[in-house]
Amino acid sequence: MTALTLSTSGAATLRADALVVGVAKGAGSKSGGLVVAPGAEAVDKAFDGKLAAVLETLGASGAEGEVTKLPAPSGLKAPVVIAVGLGPVPEKDEAYDAEILRRAAGNAARALKGSKKAGFALPTESVEDASAVAEGALLGTYAFTAYQGGENKLAPKGAKPDARKLPLGEVALLGTKPRDKAFKAAAERAVAVVEEINRARDLVNTPPNDLYPESFAAVATAAGKEHGIKVQVLDEKALVKGGYGGLLGVGQGSTHGPRLVKLAYTHPKAEKTLALVGKGITYDSGGISLKPAGHNETMKCDMAGAAAVFAAVVSASRLGLQVNVTGWLALAENMPSGNATRPGDVLHMYSGKTVEVLNTDAEGRLVLADALTRASEEKPDAIVDVATLTGAMVMALGARTFGVMSNDDAFRTSIHEIAEEVGEASWPMPLPADLRKGMDSPTADIANMGERMGGGLVAGLFLKEFVGEGIAWAHLDIAGPAFHEGAPYGYTPKGGTGSAVRTLVRLAERTAAGDLG
Repeated sequence: MTALTLSTSGAATLRADALVVGVAKGAGSKSGGLVVAPGAEAVDKAFDGKLAAVLETLGASGAEGEVTKLPAPSGLKAPVVIAVGLGPVPEKDEAYDAEILRRAAGNAARALKGSKKAGFALPTESVEDASAVAEGALLGTYAFTAYQGGENKLAPKGAKPDARKLPLGEVALLGTKPRDKAFKAAAERAVAVVEEINRARDLVNTPPNDLYPESFAAVATAAGKEHGIKVQVLDEKALVKGGYGGLLGVGQGSTHGPRLVKLAYTHPKAEKTLALVGKGITYDSGGISLKPAGHNETMKCDMAGAAAVFAAVVSASRLGLQVNVTGWLALAENMPSGNATRPGDVLHMYSGKTVEVLNTDAEGRLVLADALTRASEEKPDAIVDVATLTGAMVMALGARTFGVMSNDDAFRTSIHEIAEEVGEASWPMPLPADLRKGMDSPTADIANMGERMGGGLVAGLFLKEFVGEGIAWAHLDIAGPAFHEGAPYGYTPKGGTGSAVRTLVRLAERTAAGDLG
């Protein structure tokens, strides 16, 4: 991954391929035009105080997402200046929003592909600002190149990837306090968390012929050994013996058998335990209820919830958080075959309940149900599940916002606030009791489908049935933001995004600090 340094050099003396500065628009200047953001004073001085005027002549407006490149004057060691828009100037006595800085740094990092080193002279006087810029820059440098050029094992011998497409080699944060413990800790945290987010992105982007339940479990096992996490893998025989009917029912149509993976990070002084449960459908064809044409191409992303849980547990270990975090990866491949579960079949779940399968494409809730029951047996203080669960949630909230449901209103509010704090768009959603009746089955205890309208909430109500009594639980439906099909923006790449990892990590940090009661 791209290196991160807290530079002791000033912007004028740093030897780098480029310097990144921020510009804003609005009332901060006499003309109401561009304003040079804090951190770029030395760069502005090298332009004789006319950096904003020069940028305006080039058409820059300071709008969020805007990137303007221009040659540096002789007073700077770097040959190029990159100005990124920060939007409107903040109100008096207010700082730039952390998410605005995060996105701006990501935009700049994406514009610096092929460069070896860049100095980021964005507002970084506070630890919070420095952390946001570091996160955004490192997230923005992400590139999935495992199957391209010289990194592709199938490529011709001696082939090398296009250097112009390689990510920025080093991010040097300027204007920080490199010897200050708080700044050092913020930088180290940013590196650890972003490395795991990018690992989650890699998993989501890996083609399903290479990532299936067994190989995903192997990745988790290797990471556990590296980071001191205890890993237990239940294979098909163990799942049959344990009665995990949901996982087995979904996975029985594939030649790649299902797995339930438990990752346990423990801290000797921990007083609280979090259980995280992730949907890990490594490929979702819909099963017998086959998806229509045009809906299969991105279904390698249906394990994004499990990838987020995996990344969060490893992050907690790397950060040494004083909280126990247990991750449950419910892994299966949903395929149609002569052995696949049929609509109308009844599955005997791990909880002892029976489920009538009305639609085999509503499979995520089936594997999660088994994992939620198993996680509940260990009596954690709270459970959060993460899943690309329903298209209905995308219809409700769009492609950039995930829904939050819970059996505890205060816990749901906390999750929502945490997500907003770390820059992940979310929205609290209800679990209306009247929608539960639609899942009544004349054959089994419950059906896996209910009313079509409010389908995302119906799925949440189904999952609630499998959570242990008295345990605070939240369900994050990340079907929209988990996989980005459009052009990159900010620090968000095309493909896997690592959605929900930052929320889960901050939840673990808050729990360790005793902020969640």
